[in-house]
Amino acid sequence: MPVVTLSELVAALKTALRPKGMAENEIETLAEYIISFFGFNTEVVDNRLSVEDRDVFYMLEEEGILGTKQEEVHLRRGKLWRIHYWVLRVDYIKELARGKRPIGPDQLVAVYEEVPDEAWARPRMP
Repeated sequence: MPVVTLSELVAALKTALRPKGMAENEIETLAEYIISFFGFNTEVVDNRLSVEDRDVFYMLEEEGILGTKQEEVHLRRGKLWRIHYWVLRVDYIKELARGKRPIGPDQLVAVYEEVPDEAWARPRMP
């Protein structure tokens, strides 16, 4: 299982959040905060989080740093129990740490905006 180090997380957050105006000391504090939840794991159970923690995690999800998943467990009494997890997107974080911003959906859509209107027009069929 690949591990995200504190230095990689700091570098990734700098790539993602510095352009949005976050100061370097805030980024380092945020990285330590995130590592305090995950440690050497890549998943955290959502139940551990406070409302404030969850707000931070949602912000990091928007940046692509975190993702979510859920698991369903059937209890003996026949009830269904859903467990929600927050997941570190390790590959994405490592790319950001190298200073590369992987192509996201917004960038893919931007390609189509560069295509001239004439390219979209089709000749009429006889």
